[in-house]
Amino acid sequence: MESQSPEDIAAEQAMVATMRTQRMQDFVFHKVTLFFAFSVLLVLAGIIVSLVIGSIPAWREFGLGFVTAVEWDPVNDKYGGLIAIVGTLATSLVALAVAFPISFGIAVFLTEICPTWLRRPMGTAVELLAGVPSIIYGMWGLFVFAPFFAETVQPLLANTLGKIPVLGQLFAGPAMGIGILAAGLILAVMIIPFIASVMRDVFEVVPTVLKESAYGLGCTRWEVVRKIVLPYTKTGVVGGVMLGLGRALGETMAVTFVIGNAHNLSWSLFAPGNSIASTLANEFAEAESVLHQSSLYALGLILFVITFLVLAIAKIMLASLKRREGATS
Repeated sequence: MESQSPEDIAAEQAMVATMRTQRMQDFVFHKVTLFFAFSVLLVLAGIIVSLVIGSIPAWREFGLGFVTAVEWDPVNDKYGGLIAIVGTLATSLVALAVAFPISFGIAVFLTEICPTWLRRPMGTAVELLAGVPSIIYGMWGLFVFAPFFAETVQPLLANTLGKIPVLGQLFAGPAMGIGILAAGLILAVMIIPFIASVMRDVFEVVPTVLKESAYGLGCTRWEVVRKIVLPYTKTGVVGGVMLGLGRALGETMAVTFVIGNAHNLSWSLFAPGNSIASTLANEFAEAESVLHQSSLYALGLILFVITFLVLAIAKIMLASLKRREGATS
């Protein structure tokens, strides 16, 4: 058996040292990334715990009736969250109903129809809208959009849709320019860039060969979008919609400017109202009694639960679509 030369021994030692260093680097990298992942869970758990602890006096005083009560009286320390909950859901649903078709049209145009030279500047313009601060949207909504809305759009809606027997209740009342509908439309403008950007990105990852094959079989552009692009990207589309809905549910300043900030429950979308976020923004700094502050914590916890339920429904819907695909394939 030949003895190793000094050069071979040095090379072997260097290789062992290199492998030891690499194992140490992998160990550190694993632990650091694990810490980052768990830090998100820790922050989430901290938020939940703080909301639960802060809302205990309100739940102890009002019970689950806090969710269904409409009274909000800081003078007599009587609180109920139904008005804020309804306002949050109503404005978010209005925003989503308006923003989704517009965002879908923007994404389809940018990926399927728009000329190449116009695609990048128009896509950049859409993305820039997402960077506008929410307070700017609120100021624009209050001083520019609300007067225009009261003078033109609201009378038009009242004279058309407002004449329909049941549907007309949604468009009854004085045209003031601010209210649930105005807040929903401002939210729609705010979430359109988010949904459109996500949709555009997922539409662009559809393999070109699939679309070209469909065109070769004689499909129209709409058929390609409906039968090829949407089935291929439905997970991303749902994710973009949920991103926009999450932004709408938690938006504060823009809604505070235009929703009217009135603890009022009405069937009319023209009527002023309140949302959870606007209630927290308006009253948290001025809440003096423990019960008032605890009720605001309870509203924050309810908003968190609503957001969680929306995300859970989206996950269940995606899982159902995947199972349906597996059953038909």
